[in-house]
Amino acid sequence: MNNGDLTTLTIIVGILHSGIRLATPYLYAAIGEMFSQRSGVLNLGVDGIMLMGAFFGFFTVFKTGSLLLGLLAAALVGGLMGLILCVASITYQAEQGISGIGLYMFGLGASSLLFKTMLGTVEGIQGFSELRFCMGSFCLADIPVIGEIFFHHSLMTYGAFALVPLAWWVLNKTTWGLKIRSVGQNPEAADSLGVNVIQVRYAAVTLGGMLAGIAGASLSISLLGVFQENLTNGMGFIAVALVYFGSWKPVGVLVGALLFSTVNALQLWVQVLDLNIPSDVAVMMPYLLTIIALALPFRRSLQPAMLTKPFTRGEN
Repeated sequence: MNNGDLTTLTIIVGILHSGIRLATPYLYAAIGEMFSQRSGVLNLGVDGIMLMGAFFGFFTVFKTGSLLLGLLAAALVGGLMGLILCVASITYQAEQGISGIGLYMFGLGASSLLFKTMLGTVEGIQGFSELRFCMGSFCLADIPVIGEIFFHHSLMTYGAFALVPLAWWVLNKTTWGLKIRSVGQNPEAADSLGVNVIQVRYAAVTLGGMLAGIAGASLSISLLGVFQENLTNGMGFIAVALVYFGSWKPVGVLVGALLFSTVNALQLWVQVLDLNIPSDVAVMMPYLLTIIALALPFRRSLQPAMLTKPFTRGEN
C-alpha cells in the first residue's frame, strides 16, 4: 500500500541521513583502493577483503565484546589479504585483474565457510552506537533537520568522512604521498631517484587492504550489527568504480560515495514506501549508476599512467 511520497520533509531528511550513513563502507574501501591505484596496482579483490573484515570484526566482537578489538581484527585480516595480493601482483607480476578476482572469490568462500563452521546462526551484536554531541541538556542531534542529517551517526561514519582530508594531506603534503604518486606515474624515474618502487607499492596496497577490512567491519559491527553470507553484496566493486568516478582524488571519491549511497538510500525508501515503481528498477539504480560512471571516457585519461603495469627494475 502506498503510504507516502518522496517530497515530504520527513522523507527527504530520512534519505539524506541514510545517504550519509550508507557512505561509510564506500569511503573506507574506496579511499584505500585509491592509495593502491595511485601506486599503480589495481585491486579487484576489495569485496572479498571487505567480507573477511566483516566476518572477523563481527566474530571478535561476538567473542570478546570489544569493538576496538573487532576493528583491529578487521584491519589485520584486511592487511594480510592485501599482502597476499602484493605477492601475486607485485612480486610475481601476475595479471592484476585476475589475481584480484581470485582474492575476491577466496574472501567470498572463506567468509561463508568460517561463518558456518565458527558461528552458524547467531543473533546480532551491540555495535557502535550513534553519537548525539550533547553539552549538558542540549544535543546537536536534536536540532531540527540539520541535527538529524549530520549529528546522528556512529563514530565509524565520522571516521570515514575524516579520512578524506587525511588522505588528501597524505597524498599531497607528505614525502610518502609523493612517492606513491611518482611510482604510479613513472616508476623508472622514481627508482632513479632512490625510491624503492616495490616497497612503496607493497605499503600502499597493504594500507588499501586494511581500509577495506575496516570497511567490511563498518557493516557488521556498526551499520548492521550482524553478519551474513555475502554481506557486502558487491559493494567492494562499487568502491573500485568510485575511484575511477572520483578521478583518483579523495574529494572526488567523497562526492561519488555520497552520490552512490544517496541513490542506494533512495531505492530503499522507494521500497519502504511501496511507491508505484517496480522494485527491480529501484534495486538496479546504484548498479546502473556504476556502469554510467565507468563509461565516462574523460575519467580514464586521468588515471595513473602505470596502473596495472608491473615494474621490473632496469627495464623501460
